Amino acid sequence: MSNRDPTEALPEVGRAGGGATFRHEQMRIAGEKVGGERSGERTIEVFNPYTNQRIGSVPKATVEEVRRAFAIARGYRAKLTRFERANVLNKAAAQVRARTCDIAGLISAESGLCLKDATYEAGRVADVLVFGANEALRDDGQIFSCDLTPHGRNRRVYTQRGPLLGAISAITPFNHPMNQVAHKVVPAVATNNRMVLKPSEKVPLSAILFADLLYEAGLPPEMLSIVTGDPKEIADEMISNENVDLVTFTGSVAVGKHIAAKAGYRRIVLELGGNDPIIVMEDADLDEASTLAVQGSYKNSGQRCTAVKRMLVHRAVAAHFTELVVEKTRRWTFGNPADARVEMGTVIDAAAARLFESRVDEAVAQGARVLVGHRREGALYSPTVVERVRPEMTLVREETFGPVSPILTFGDIDEAIRIANGTAYGLSSAVCTNRLDYITRFVAELDVGTVNVREVPGYRLELTPFGGIKDSGLGYKEGVQEAMKSFTHLKTYSLPWS
Repeated sequence: MSNRDPTEALPEVGRAGGGATFRHEQMRIAGEKVGGERSGERTIEVFNPYTNQRIGSVPKATVEEVRRAFAIARGYRAKLTRFERANVLNKAAAQVRARTCDIAGLISAESGLCLKDATYEAGRVADVLVFGANEALRDDGQIFSCDLTPHGRNRRVYTQRGPLLGAISAITPFNHPMNQVAHKVVPAVATNNRMVLKPSEKVPLSAILFADLLYEAGLPPEMLSIVTGDPKEIADEMISNENVDLVTFTGSVAVGKHIAAKAGYRRIVLELGGNDPIIVMEDADLDEASTLAVQGSYKNSGQRCTAVKRMLVHRAVAAHFTELVVEKTRRWTFGNPADARVEMGTVIDAAAARLFESRVDEAVAQGARVLVGHRREGALYSPTVVERVRPEMTLVREETFGPVSPILTFGDIDEAIRIANGTAYGLSSAVCTNRLDYITRFVAELDVGTVNVREVPGYRLELTPFGGIKDSGLGYKEGVQEAMKSFTHLKTYSLPWS
């Protein structure tokens, strides 16, 4: 057992058994370690979902501590040059790459994600930092000549972007413990903003480590505070504090709508749930389609808003496609997340696993059939394939945020589009076909933010626009470029031109 702070070298993290212990009794308010030894009732314990062992603890912030963090953020005016911002982010990226094994071990230990997925996430975090550094160097202004009409003048209008006057409030979920944090923090740093971030109370250690890497890279501590606490106690303050100009949230639809109702006269960026289909047409390469379907369902234990939640398959190829999915699901290894050979670890906790189990049971009672999987042990839920699923079943009508592969069939492209659009969500999608007429219709008619052809729904770069519509979000995009736009205000000015 190790008693190291997770901001240190973490040599024990990632070893078989996942039994490392992290002592962490601080959060970060403007870089300062806040908390120290507290009574148990003011502490949040963090447990490994696979072993149920305590791996660390963080303070349970008070409302006053949250207010203090926002006051510090509002009162600070960052003056980092573009070069200085890029330098901080590049230095942090180098540290993430150098410490990938340690970071992956921490992500795996507190979230239950297998080491393969956690290692991939660490790489994505480094990518976010590098993209942010590059974008910080990019000139974001435009020039408009004014002599374009008979009423024009010999002037030019210029634009430039600047940081918000107040602070940014960020709230992140459990499913990507460090990458979700990076997607909030990096655009804020790149645009000279100040942010107070509350990570999920289930996975707070990765967020604190990420903040410390930025501080070590030279980030002024006033630009970033991490507060850890019970959302029932501090969430409303995160939304309505008088010093907040923008709230950026990734998480559930219910919480997103609460934020929208509570936020008042301030900007909100909501990245919410998904119910993403993979649509397999009769001309698809079924080996490729089934591989994408399985990877899209089980990577990250199915806990991604862009995971494959529904497999919509043309009846002409459904039998063969289903055979291939079952075969590949049987080969998908799962178990101890700390075992580097395993392809899937646990879901976030036993309660989540029980929910998936109950939804599959309900679908079976309504006529569906389990072909493989549907075994649960604590937070470990096996990759599961279910056929004879109908669109009205809860399993596919709602977002089932775990490693379940429900197969639905359709007769033609009109029915496929109707089923795909038939839920409250509109985040992403995948289509498997080589026909340009099909592709053209899917891009035009699917009510989603992304259509990926012959790729999983979740494919993207950390740089590119990402987000959904309907209950998946308000249409505002994330991704480094779009987040930087959201986190700034646009100022125009004009000068004489002759």
